[in-house]
Amino acid sequence: MSVKYNKKYRMTRFNPFYKKGGLYLISIIVLFISIGILTTIKPAYRFSSDTITRWTSDIDSSTFLYLMGTENRIFKEAFPKDKKLPKLSTTLFQIATNIKPSDPSSLLGQELPGFSSFGSKVIVAGEGTDYTNLAMESSPPLEDVLEDREAVLDEPSEEESDREDENKEANQSTGEKDTVFIYNTHTRESFLPHLPNVTDPNQAHHDEVNITKVSDRIAKKLKSNGIGTNVNNTDVMNILKEKEWEYGQSYDASRSIVEEAVASNKHLQYVFDIHRDSLPRDKTTKKINGESYAQILFVVGADYDDYEKNLAVATELNSLIEAKYPGLSKGVITKEGAGTNGIFNQDLSENALLIEFGGYENTFEELYRTADVVAEVFSDYYWDAEKVDAD
Repeated sequence: MSVKYNKKYRMTRFNPFYKKGGLYLISIIVLFISIGILTTIKPAYRFSSDTITRWTSDIDSSTFLYLMGTENRIFKEAFPKDKKLPKLSTTLFQIATNIKPSDPSSLLGQELPGFSSFGSKVIVAGEGTDYTNLAMESSPPLEDVLEDREAVLDEPSEEESDREDENKEANQSTGEKDTVFIYNTHTRESFLPHLPNVTDPNQAHHDEVNITKVSDRIAKKLKSNGIGTNVNNTDVMNILKEKEWEYGQSYDASRSIVEEAVASNKHLQYVFDIHRDSLPRDKTTKKINGESYAQILFVVGADYDDYEKNLAVATELNSLIEAKYPGLSKGVITKEGAGTNGIFNQDLSENALLIEFGGYENTFEELYRTADVVAEVFSDYYWDAEKVDAD
């Protein structure tokens, strides 16, 4: 009786060991099979770094800090004491669905039109600005953006303006140094008044008559004020097409453009990403001294460290514009969380800004007036800052 009992006891005692050993063995086999599959499949079907980045972008950074701490105790010392490691099931659910169980807005923001705008915070409200008329991030199908369309552009007469620029001798100059960089992430954003056969705002896109002309206008005026400016007119939409990416990945596509600009020019101080808002005319236009202007809005991403520095620049410029042209700026907002990029490549420079110019119903005449104002005010701001630095 005692022999049978001892055998039964030993079997019960070692049973958990066999179970754990079998589990480890199965895990190792699955791991090696997975590695084999990932290294032998065609490159087109492999996981790219961009895919992994998108999957993990919404995971709390403290999670990665904890994982690194399992290998190096120094990282564990930095792990916030008030943070708890999220459950594996919660993390996997978040990666698979892009929904945070603790944040209902991450679901509602994807399902309810306009709800994602509540991820924005109004830092400085311009005249009439509230949460009902904030900048809207449209995300049309890429094939619609790339579609060929007829465009008509009777540009305002610039002869007098050109003569003024030619005769104007800048009191100060950056010489051959380009200190300002301007680009357009949503390159083909266009305007319905210049697209005769288009009535749908989601189709207000064109490969030539688009927001890049506003960037060129700003650059021209900055140069006339002695500020070296470089405009990059790379068609980001073509990059998306080549990489087979979606329109929502535009900032990933334009990031390399900004990285190259920052890395190749040690004199670069300011980076501007110029956009067109997806709001109707009554929410993007302002009359000043009897003339119509396309309103602007400063947008700062808040999903990266030290975004406050970029926010400070946006707030100061907004204040200066409002002082000279009341009502032209709709204010300053930040964007973060689910349903938005939240970085906008602004982590690459502490003086990087995203500026919305007008909306899909504004004309280039209105846009150019505003571009001239922005260039004028920024030039004063720039040279005042240079003077302070010199002193």
